[in-house]
Amino acid sequence: MRGVYTGGILEYFLENNLHFPYIVGVSAGACNASSYISKQKGRNKAVTVGYAGHPDYLSIKRLIKNGELFNMDLIFDQIPNKENLFDYDKFFNSKQKFYIGATDCLTGETIYYEKHELGEDLNKILRASCSLPMAAPIIEHDKRPLLDGGTSDPIPINRSIIDGNDKHVVILTQCDGYVKKPVKRGKWWFKRKYRDYPGLIDVVENRSKTYNDSLEKVRQLEKEGKAFVFRPDDLREVTRIERRKERLQALYDHGYEQAKKRFDELISFLEESAVSLEKERKTN
Repeated sequence: MRGVYTGGILEYFLENNLHFPYIVGVSAGACNASSYISKQKGRNKAVTVGYAGHPDYLSIKRLIKNGELFNMDLIFDQIPNKENLFDYDKFFNSKQKFYIGATDCLTGETIYYEKHELGEDLNKILRASCSLPMAAPIIEHDKRPLLDGGTSDPIPINRSIIDGNDKHVVILTQCDGYVKKPVKRGKWWFKRKYRDYPGLIDVVENRSKTYNDSLEKVRQLEKEGKAFVFRPDDLREVTRIERRKERLQALYDHGYEQAKKRFDELISFLEESAVSLEKERKTN
């Protein structure tokens, strides 16, 4: 639910016609990016803040009864196809490259799917990318058992680098100075539940290191002038499963206002990147 911060930033980008040729996201970040690519102003707020109080959106009772904390059918079928329609035509006709990451539970690797190869499987992969271990069922796709992409690659900066990008605009959902600590509680139950998925067990055990290493990479790129980073000043008391609309609205507004405040700085960064790239091309 802290992804509402990302939604606020992307809303300001949309309003100011700022679009990027390459986007990579995992989990809630991928969901926010999809409505950004389809250029649907206000949609990210409507389908998160607007549905937070919906009785079937998020429920501990659902988790106990169905093994599913969030109502994934509501989020990835009913909402985009019936209630707050997703613009599939505009999304797939966009020239922007968009990679969605999900974790292969057998191997532990992050599998990235580019939007043009997905077609009618778009919502299935978005669902897989957001399916948290212990809080959602495994999603099968192309004989791969998939779960949350943020488990194996929480900040997909390395994927962006591998794909040849020299400069990056990064949106984080934790404050500056945050360090992820290893999870100690419930490990025995997790290993028992996922005993047939060694890759998932391995990435979860190493997730804090993976996250912190990626965070350090982002910080280093930021120091080198190769990354422009958005991070919240504080989380407005929003938890991962927040349902209080006033808190979610506050964090969404915080993202929007940060994007507005730093927009000129961001444009300067992008213009400098374009000039550097052009000089490099002329040299080569």
